[in-house]
Amino acid sequence: MRPPSQMKWRSDPNFSTFRIGRRELVIHRDIAPQAGQIMQKLGELTSAVEAGACNRRSAYRLDLDGGVELFARRGRRGGMIGFILSDVYVGMAPRPLTELGVTIEATRRGIPVAEPMGAMIDWIGPALYRGFFLTRAVRGMTLWEFVKTDDDPTVRSHVLGQARAAIDTMHNKGLLHADLNLHNLLVTRARDSFTVVIIDLDKSRLFDAPLSSAMRRKNAARLMRSARKLDPSGRFLDAAALSILNPS
Repeated sequence: MRPPSQMKWRSDPNFSTFRIGRRELVIHRDIAPQAGQIMQKLGELTSAVEAGACNRRSAYRLDLDGGVELFARRGRRGGMIGFILSDVYVGMAPRPLTELGVTIEATRRGIPVAEPMGAMIDWIGPALYRGFFLTRAVRGMTLWEFVKTDDDPTVRSHVLGQARAAIDTMHNKGLLHADLNLHNLLVTRARDSFTVVIIDLDKSRLFDAPLSSAMRRKNAARLMRSARKLDPSGRFLDAAALSILNPS
């Protein structure tokens, strides 16, 4: 089983590239008229001191002219290296552009992911860059936030089942998530019910066949570690809840 080419955005007619100075912006044609505004807003976020939302406090909502709402995730490193380099990355193949290609292909395959809208690279030196990844804004909350706020057992079981279904679809259609955790599963409304969208495909990989059992177990183990780390006492996610998320 081999991973196919990840750079789908280069041949996708729905995306255009804009370059101004050291910044390279790849965006969906629906928002191409707002390219200048997007570059300005992302440039302001590059030097922003306020923390964003989500796991690494790196997510921001962008409100554009015409009522367009985007979700921008600023690339930020985790672990010890994050204390040294923070949001600076090294390489000639920027991760936000690779993620854009992966997310475009995941969308084409019918995997429930946030709609990809673009990426911006701010080249600060030879092979040194900061990056942003853009999706259309999705109203909702992370699965972790949801299980802490909704105490209806029927609703909670339904949402956990929706999360499991989203993960199964992802695996069956060949996507290996690099960081599957409770923060990267987004609960949103679908008419009178709920559905779950998968977010943050940074470093994720696409394959041309359903994932192997070993790959699925790897993703499941990461998700369970996330649950135990966030909820060590099982107050919000007891054994029954976890069995829905990970029936194996």
